[in-house]
Amino acid sequence: MYRTTPDSRSTMPSGIPYIVGNEAAERYSFYGMKSILMVFLTTHVFMKMKVGDSSDFMSEAQAENLATQWIHFFGMWVYLLPIAGAILSDWLLGKYRTILWLSIVYCLGHLALAINETYWGMATGLALIAVGAGGIKPCVTAHVGDQFGPDNKHLLPRVFSWFYFSINLGAFTSTLLTPFILSATGERYGGAIAFGIPGVLMAIATFMFWLGRNEFVHIPPRGKQFWIGTFSADGRKAIASLIPVFLLISIFWSCFDQTASRWVSQATRMESNLWGFEILPSQMQAINPILVLLYIPLFTYVGYPLINRIFKLTPLRKMGCGFFLTAIAFSVSALIEMSLTLGYNTHVVWQVVPYIILTAAEIMISITALEFAYTQAPKSAKALVMSLNLGAVALGNLVTLIVNVFITHDDGTSILPGATYYFFFAGLVTYAGILFIGIAWDYRGKTYIEGEQDLS
Repeated sequence: MYRTTPDSRSTMPSGIPYIVGNEAAERYSFYGMKSILMVFLTTHVFMKMKVGDSSDFMSEAQAENLATQWIHFFGMWVYLLPIAGAILSDWLLGKYRTILWLSIVYCLGHLALAINETYWGMATGLALIAVGAGGIKPCVTAHVGDQFGPDNKHLLPRVFSWFYFSINLGAFTSTLLTPFILSATGERYGGAIAFGIPGVLMAIATFMFWLGRNEFVHIPPRGKQFWIGTFSADGRKAIASLIPVFLLISIFWSCFDQTASRWVSQATRMESNLWGFEILPSQMQAINPILVLLYIPLFTYVGYPLINRIFKLTPLRKMGCGFFLTAIAFSVSALIEMSLTLGYNTHVVWQVVPYIILTAAEIMISITALEFAYTQAPKSAKALVMSLNLGAVALGNLVTLIVNVFITHDDGTSILPGATYYFFFAGLVTYAGILFIGIAWDYRGKTYIEGEQDLS
């Protein structure tokens, strides 16, 4: 029989290494696949398709805009489906079985991408990955928190930092290697190898998670009590308090996730040779995870303690600062775009500057929101609340999708051309940051930890 309550221990739970290792491999698979989507969809799929009933193939501008829409539509579902995954987990299956079974669906999605690079093959693969990745997302983060009790709850911030570290270790490695693999093998093998390797890593992640089954605390599904507890007075109050926070955070994600679409497109038009080495546009995304790996200890052990001596950094204050850093990052991207429009040959290395600023915003918003969502949710509603946090990412991708649909003409031109596009999103996230200050000022919440008594 599996344990259903955390041990009375002040040290790190024994199941954490399996979860962190699983997360690193799973994130390698996801970000490796995602890192090449913009380029692959544009050049290998859409530019080989004809426009309507005509004999003309799609132009590069049309293909880029369609690829942008696909990526953000896919991103929307990846982060919307966690709501269904959370309900399935807490109501019927439990977190462990939900993660294990949907990981198999996830693997099938990678297989589809590797063996069929047609329009429908890509659509099928991305749909299966959205179901698998989306379904397990809220369960994995809530499963981490479930391993802790009152005696070691003080380790939660550290383990969530480790958790985020593993995400970015996998993301950095795959974002650096997968574009290179596609470039080296794409002429002969198409996407088979470049998409196949992330699929193998996902299979390893699934196996690693299964190996840890006897070390985990397995919180059983709650059946009908899930609905009663989730929508109890405490549950309704927590959800109602958090929804405005998540709605505004979605604007940050609307900007951030464009590093996989618009920022890649921008990089294709920049000088890419550095000291005799060719930097592929998709590889620029690797800057983000390597910066996260550097920033996590820097912020945790140096930055936050120093600031706290002068100004107490609550979770909401950290997130509020992140909005304005995002606006600065997109303003810098706008200046880069302006230089390209004027015909200056700037180098792709200039993109490092907005990445440095945007990653700092990510540290302050994303990691903080992860811990904040978990601790602010009653025990009966933790997976659902974690899914609502991920739903903010879905909403952000929907915002980007809608903007791109409405600003794009049939010939691929835009009503927000060049730098105007980036300034638009800089203004949008600034406005969201101002609203967030007001929400944070009025926020009233309560902290809930597994093993401690609450009214849910």
